[in-house]
Amino acid sequence: MVLINKYINVKREEDTYMREYFLKTERLGFSIWHSDDVKYANSLWGDENVTKFIVANGKMSVEEVQNRLDREIDMYRQHNIQYWPVFLLQTNEHVGCCGVRPYNIQGKTLEFGIHLKRHYWGKGIAQEASQAVIDYSFTNLEVSSLFAGHNPKNRDSAKLLNKLGFKYTHDELYKPTGLQHPSYLLTKEG
Repeated sequence: MVLINKYINVKREEDTYMREYFLKTERLGFSIWHSDDVKYANSLWGDENVTKFIVANGKMSVEEVQNRLDREIDMYRQHNIQYWPVFLLQTNEHVGCCGVRPYNIQGKTLEFGIHLKRHYWGKGIAQEASQAVIDYSFTNLEVSSLFAGHNPKNRDSAKLLNKLGFKYTHDELYKPTGLQHPSYLLTKEG
């Protein structure tokens, strides 16, 4: 079940404030990246376990992480979408990000993606977060299809995309890795 426009307390080391979750599942809350989320961005994209499949050299510098955060914030300003930060509702822990970005605007196709911290792998969180973003994209964003790709060495991503109903269509060059990534499409009709 997905709920929209709920407010949840998020406790940070320095204070407690109300963090808005525009989307919720049973365990997860989806928020919007803000400039003060550097700590969360560093703990996600600063971890080589996460970035080994998304950038060519397998790791991101502090500056590259900041640039990635800035791009996500800018993406939201321009398009009202991003790879949204995801938190556990019960503990307020940041688990990663999951969302969409422009791919083929004229064709009403967005690119889907998910990055989770290693501690949360294998716990069903990827599938739960992904399904929520898929449902949100087709219902609220009114897209006709979602595109997704993965590093050819990342078998877990291939399994997840297949479980979610994505169909392989072709290989496509992904500039950040310099590799041909297996690419998939999921249409509203299934």
